[in-house]
Amino acid sequence: MDIILEIWDTFIGDRLYSSLLPASLSSSVSFPAFVNAANSSLALFGAAEPFVYEQATQMIYLEPSKYAYLSVWPRNNMYRQFTSFFLITWIFGLLVYFVVASLSYVFIWDKTTYNHPKFLKNQIRLEIKQAMGAMPPMALLTAPFFVLEVRGYAKLYDTAAEEPFPFYSLIQFPFFICFTDFFIYWIHRGLHHPRVYKTLHKPHHKWIMPSPYASHAFHPLDGWSQSVPYHVFPFLFPLQKMAYVFLFGFINLWTVFIHDGEYVANSPIVNGAACHTMHHLYFNYNYGQFTTFWDRLGGSYRKPNEELFRRETKMGDKEWQRQAKEMETILKDVEGEDDRSYSSDKKKNL
Repeated sequence: MDIILEIWDTFIGDRLYSSLLPASLSSSVSFPAFVNAANSSLALFGAAEPFVYEQATQMIYLEPSKYAYLSVWPRNNMYRQFTSFFLITWIFGLLVYFVVASLSYVFIWDKTTYNHPKFLKNQIRLEIKQAMGAMPPMALLTAPFFVLEVRGYAKLYDTAAEEPFPFYSLIQFPFFICFTDFFIYWIHRGLHHPRVYKTLHKPHHKWIMPSPYASHAFHPLDGWSQSVPYHVFPFLFPLQKMAYVFLFGFINLWTVFIHDGEYVANSPIVNGAACHTMHHLYFNYNYGQFTTFWDRLGGSYRKPNEELFRRETKMGDKEWQRQAKEMETILKDVEGEDDRSYSSDKKKNL
């Protein structure tokens, strides 16, 4: 994530920190003296050595402005890095969430879902509220991983010339998917254990028929715990820097896509939106993130109903009633009393 941090510092961070935490510099100090003057008190503020600009990647060169040397927290300050990553993860997480989820809501998500008997009253607003509340603590918990990465503890590399062996830069993508799919399966399945489900994972299962806005509507510890494999991978295995940025973006897109209710393909391998709909409806199935492999091995795979792949039946009342009836039976075993407030309840009372 040093690439993202360098872009942030160049366009936002340097000016931000030089304004909020300016170094004690007189207006007469010449530019070449900025480095020495700004680093005179680094030991008190978490930096072990003066800041010297080094490109995060050979693919991008961003010359630091004078503001890079005008803060008591220079770029290599650990506290500044943590603060920056917290803000980056939170702010850009919100931007990606709202942009992608909104595009999915407008152009993909079937608005007929509003009439599903298990769609909650004011659900969209509740999903957004929960996601916005979850993101700051999730960002706080995620930032330490990024700080350790930029401080050299991860096995990130820059160009293909640095790959550990030929073609690794291609292999890293399926390797990353397989590694994270395995661990997320077990973390997700563990979150369904009765001792932790109601506290940590039920907030996400509040949405029986999710919209794209449910994609990030977690309990903070739930969302963070399922992201841990993504962040652990580059500490255990080599990962190209730009690939990491790409994969991080892909993960956020995928999280929205599996909640968009658009059942593109009835794949026996890919754990897509149809499989994830089965998970939200019936709780104890399809824990996988990307594939059905571990669900099949773990005995938790449930093939999506065929009706979901036919437009004339997937939003039909007959299919909905069948879903609702089975869901209510399973819910009693998983949660006990259903404390949700459904839109259909209001209609029944009219």
